[in-house]
Amino acid sequence: MNADLLADAGGTARWVERLGPGTVVLRGFAGETAAAIWAAVGRLTKLAPFRQMQTPGGFRMSVAMSNCGEVGWVTDPAGYRYAERDPDSGRPWPAMPELFRQLAATAASAAGFADFVPDACLINRYAVGARMSRHQDRDERDLTQPIVSLSLGLPAVFLFGGGQRSDAAVRVTLTHGDVVVWGGPDRLRYHGVLAIKPGEHPLLGACRVNLTFRKAR
Repeated sequence: MNADLLADAGGTARWVERLGPGTVVLRGFAGETAAAIWAAVGRLTKLAPFRQMQTPGGFRMSVAMSNCGEVGWVTDPAGYRYAERDPDSGRPWPAMPELFRQLAATAASAAGFADFVPDACLINRYAVGARMSRHQDRDERDLTQPIVSLSLGLPAVFLFGGGQRSDAAVRVTLTHGDVVVWGGPDRLRYHGVLAIKPGEHPLLGACRVNLTFRKAR
C-alpha cells in the first residue's frame, strides 16, 4: 500500500493511499461536508426509510439500507437488481442531492476517473455488530464506471480482496470522511466490511453510514 499527498478541488492537501492500479483511499476527503451530507441523509431516509432487505437465499441482511437517485439497489427472493421505485412505498426513490453528485464526481476525478456522473446512491447503515460479506459490484450496466464509497460515523475495517472470493484481502481501516474509489482493473475485486465494533461517534452516534455512488444505467 503506497501513500502520498494530493490537493483536492478546494486546494486542501489530503493523504491518498493506493490499494491497487485502479483503487485509492482519499483520507478525510469529505470531512468538511460530512455534517451537511449527514443532514441530507436524514431528510432522504424520512422519504425512503432504512430497511433490512432479504437476500435471494432468504437471509435478512444485518445492514439497513436506503437509496436515492434515478434508481436504487434492491435485493429480495427474486434477486439483486436496480429498481426505479422503492418496493416498500411504490414511489420513486428520492432525488440525489447535488452535494452528493459533486462529492462523488470530485472524488472520482481525484482518483483518475474523469466525468463520473452517478445515477444511484446506496445508503447503508451499520449498527454495532453489522457486517457486509465479501461480494462484487456487478449489477451495473457499464463496468468501466468506477465505484465511489464514502464512510461516515464509527470506524470500519474494509476488506479489499481479489478477483475470486477466496483471494486474500487487505484490511483497511476507514474513518469518518474517508472516500474509497475503485475501478478499471480493480472494478470487480471482492470487498466487504468486518463487524462494526462498539463506539459512539459525536455526529452519528453508535453507527456507521456508508454512501456508495454508482453509474447503474
